[in-house]
Amino acid sequence: MATANFIAVIDGSTSKTQRKVCWWCSNGRCAAKTVARYIRRMPANITMTEFCRGVTDAVARKYSKRNHNLYANHPEERLTASCIVYSRLRREIWMIGDCQCLVGDNYFDNPKPTEQLMAERRAAEAHRLMAEGKETIESLLVHDSARDAIIPQLIEEMQNQNKTYSVIDGFTIPRQKVRVIPLDFSPWTIVLASDGYPFLRSTLEESEKALAAQREEDPLNIGKFKATKAFHPQKNSFDDRSYIRFMV
Repeated sequence: MATANFIAVIDGSTSKTQRKVCWWCSNGRCAAKTVARYIRRMPANITMTEFCRGVTDAVARKYSKRNHNLYANHPEERLTASCIVYSRLRREIWMIGDCQCLVGDNYFDNPKPTEQLMAERRAAEAHRLMAEGKETIESLLVHDSARDAIIPQLIEEMQNQNKTYSVIDGFTIPRQKVRVIPLDFSPWTIVLASDGYPFLRSTLEESEKALAAQREEDPLNIGKFKATKAFHPQKNSFDDRSYIRFMV
């Protein structure tokens, strides 16, 4: 999304449970739409700290007061999103949660501390299932039982949400876990993207080609590049993806 003063990519997190905070859509989508509404109306000179506080309050207002203890104790039930924002007046990029960007030729990301470990465990489980003849590539693409095996660990890791890593979820965001990239007044070409692109390139076309090559070579994402999800045969990617490129 883009306004007169901000450019942002917002990525709602995949729900790990069946409970919905917003009855009309998934928790991830509800979180992303709430963050987008907040960005559209926030003041042009807002600081990163003020943004974190304000967007947290916006999401928190979605929770019923009677369910406060549920959301406090069970982060997997929360509205959760990652977000990367460029502030025109501050000339800063704010990275909250799992997102990525290019500033010129320089690459930056902000991954969860255990994301790669979870991907490694899923890959090992997929290889085991196929080696024992219990699954094939085709069956795992239809129903990813290797992912099922790590869901309990993914939920457990969410207890560290806004402790060891940052997300937008209606609870206090630790500022030290927000990556801030200051820009000087040189001209810059910037790419902001969600983590749905395993290989971020300087153009959308190149990024899409790299994604297509990954799907062709390793649709389960258990080889050189490992992820906590596989490609689905009826979808053109393994995760939501957003990409925006601009010059400042």
